Amino acid sequence: MAAAELDATGERPDARARLRVVFIVGPTGSGKTALALDVAERIGAEIVNADSRQLYRGMDIGTAKPSAEERRRVPHHLIDVRSPDEPVDVATFVRMAREAIDGIARRGRRILIVGGSGLYQRVLRGGIFTGPSASPELRREMEALAAERGIGFLHDLLGEVDPAAAARIQRNDLYRITRALEVYRLTGTPISAHQERHRFAAGEYDALTLGIDIERKRLYEAIERRFDAMMQAGFVDEVRALLASGYRPDRPPLSTIGYREIASFIRGELELVEAVELAKRESRRLAKRQLTWFRREPGIVWLDAERACERAAMMLEEFFAGREAERN
Repeated sequence: MAAAELDATGERPDARARLRVVFIVGPTGSGKTALALDVAERIGAEIVNADSRQLYRGMDIGTAKPSAEERRRVPHHLIDVRSPDEPVDVATFVRMAREAIDGIARRGRRILIVGGSGLYQRVLRGGIFTGPSASPELRREMEALAAERGIGFLHDLLGEVDPAAAARIQRNDLYRITRALEVYRLTGTPISAHQERHRFAAGEYDALTLGIDIERKRLYEAIERRFDAMMQAGFVDEVRALLASGYRPDRPPLSTIGYREIASFIRGELELVEAVELAKRESRRLAKRQLTWFRREPGIVWLDAERACERAAMMLEEFFAGREAERN
């Protein structure tokens, strides 16, 4: 076969779907990073980040980004690849992730995708509904509405035309609200209906997805301990530095949980104890939403958090060994 008939991984294009990739999912605070580091070291894998906030430089403490020491232990990809004023949409994430996956495959290493962004993981496994091109005019119109009447007003408008999309998009997520309204205005069909028809069916990889199953009370306790540790590690100073650099807490990615509450404290809108308690409460709510999302996803193998490492290592060895046997 001529070299031109091979893709970036050195294989035939139709072989890419057989490239084996493992996804590790779970709610915030469930222990995904620790599990991924443990099994990656055991099986010789590299990690591709699928946390939508760890992509950004300067957002370290509040995103529980893997430490420099952890990144020395196991190579990580898609960490610190953008500044906070360069938002990454889902299509861009998928492109970057596929490039990282191809590079890992060329090096003969195994591939783990790790993160709590259910949408990022879903579209990487199965493709994405791209929809119509962005309309600058519509976006300016909706940005003006948000500035005049608040992002919540746009979310309410979305709820009227696409309740399914409004239910899964957070009230302060201006980018995704705008895109959903834009698709509806341009096509006359809710974005949720487009996505349902698409059903993310164009499978790209032979995937195994592992989920961390943790008792709700233990999860909430872990979330609170982790936020306390963030505060002790200097989270307030991190947020203050981001605000001083001109990044806005009402826009992604700083509009995420934790950052926006601490920004409210810095601007004198909340007392520190109020900001911390609010951030913890919103983190628990996020974890609940993530659990609901992942429980609805087909094909996830759930592992008990207390025994996840041993079982995951065994399953991954078997999974990747199958791929290697196919190649020989």
